[in-house]
Amino acid sequence: MTGHSKAGKASKVSGEMLDVLVADGVATVTLSRPPVNAISDEWLVRFDGVLDQLAERADWKVLHLRSNQKVFCAGADLNEIRDRIEAPDGPDRMYAHVAAIQRLFARIETLPQVTLAEIGGAAMGGGLELALSCDLRIAANEVRVGLPEARLGLIPGAGGTQRLTRLCGRAVSERLILGAEVIDGATARELGIVQWAVPAAKLPERAIEIVRRVASLPAGALKASKNCIAAAFDSGRNGYSEELEATRRLLTTTDTRQRVEAFLAGSAEDMRRSR
Repeated sequence: MTGHSKAGKASKVSGEMLDVLVADGVATVTLSRPPVNAISDEWLVRFDGVLDQLAERADWKVLHLRSNQKVFCAGADLNEIRDRIEAPDGPDRMYAHVAAIQRLFARIETLPQVTLAEIGGAAMGGGLELALSCDLRIAANEVRVGLPEARLGLIPGAGGTQRLTRLCGRAVSERLILGAEVIDGATARELGIVQWAVPAAKLPERAIEIVRRVASLPAGALKASKNCIAAAFDSGRNGYSEELEATRRLLTTTDTRQRVEAFLAGSAEDMRRSR
């Protein structure tokens, strides 16, 4: 997993269930729990631990989430679900587990860094909910994605009903959730669930291209932009005012001022040449 690395710049953070590499402004987190990256209690703890470690670093701007298994993530660990349901306090134990998943996904969603999910295999139930917690999503045309929990008499309770509805609207959310429909990556792109869909053979290269482009941008501008976009979905915030404050704040930084001055100088030179 060296797609983002340059000699001497790659830094491994962790490597069990979740393989992590930080290089060139990108933290690549590879789901690595055979055979289907099932979400277990231990997986949740380890993912939180990875985020804790990354929070201590200032050398990354983008979180690139991918899988080295045949699927992206198949959702909850079935063996653990069985144990919980069979316990006398089964509903309470399931409540606590789903609440823990919600907390992790909310943490991913609210990271100040930009996040991208590279969906190279099936993303079902909690697996798709994980991808929905990211800012950006790219999928292989051929992969299968869905929130089919209604087939089991359940709901996509790890944020699926909320994030999918906010992302794609009520009609698309009802189609997938109420119909328990499973679609391919190309259809997910048509419905707006993912922003990009490409043939499977081209997916890794395209994903790296996207994260490299984002990582080339100033961290302050990315953080401020992500924060203001979030304000558009919060009735208690004034996104327009936050835009103004962010603009003023960014213009006090050396990086922004240098970039603006370079752009203006280049534009003036282009105008002189065009005369």
